[in-house]
Amino acid sequence: MMNDTRLALDSVFYPESDGQPMTESDATRDYLLYCVEVLQLYFQSRQNVYVSGNLFIYYQEGNPQAVIAPDVFVIFGVSHRKRRSYKVWQENGKLPSFILEITSYSTRRQDEVEKPQRYASLGVQEYFQYDPTADYLNPQLKGFHLVEGRYEPLPLESTSEGILYIHSPVLRLDLQLQMPVQQKLGIVPLPRELRFYDPQTGLKLLTRQEVEQVREQIERERDLAQQERDLAQQERDLAQQERDLAQQRAERLATRLKEMGLNPDEI
Repeated sequence: MMNDTRLALDSVFYPESDGQPMTESDATRDYLLYCVEVLQLYFQSRQNVYVSGNLFIYYQEGNPQAVIAPDVFVIFGVSHRKRRSYKVWQENGKLPSFILEITSYSTRRQDEVEKPQRYASLGVQEYFQYDPTADYLNPQLKGFHLVEGRYEPLPLESTSEGILYIHSPVLRLDLQLQMPVQQKLGIVPLPRELRFYDPQTGLKLLTRQEVEQVREQIERERDLAQQERDLAQQERDLAQQERDLAQQRAERLATRLKEMGLNPDEI
């Protein structure tokens, strides 16, 4: 009987895709990719942290309908190897500790009602929502933490520079709403951009492209500094050559004066 049950469970098919497009807008897709990438880079040195997004998470063996697919999630206590789907019973029962949903027109009700209920029942410690267009959420960023089986809001705070943020105790990171450059220049108000910051270092989490841009900028600055050092050395060498030429001219003049019977020191 036990073997029959095991065979039945092993034969269950768990889809890896629902055949639907990943997102409905550029903004939704871009932020999903940004969040997954920067969190993967942030946790890359920790072998027991798995970061992913838009991936099926099956939480009940034998029941393919018991599935969630958060836009962004972080799971502690499992390896960060690549997966085609995530089956909780194969991962020592580990579920996401942090989930972020990128809210849109088509997902608003699910993100605000259905998903929080499901995530709370599964014990997800933190649940965040972000609206990249600022059309569906007010405020544009919301965060919740699990208290006795129910989600309680995390405070939306402000830095001394007026930047709104919510601190994630689970990630130990700040989720900031940063003002776009266009808005700083006085153009029409635009939605605030979501960025992750490390409050201990005060540094923004960078994408691979941003890291490469910083590296290239550092190399350019190093090259410029080296060029300035080389130019300064050339100027010093030129000055030394001029001093040497002046000394040679003085020595030749002294020699000629001596040949004429004159004492250079007395002239």
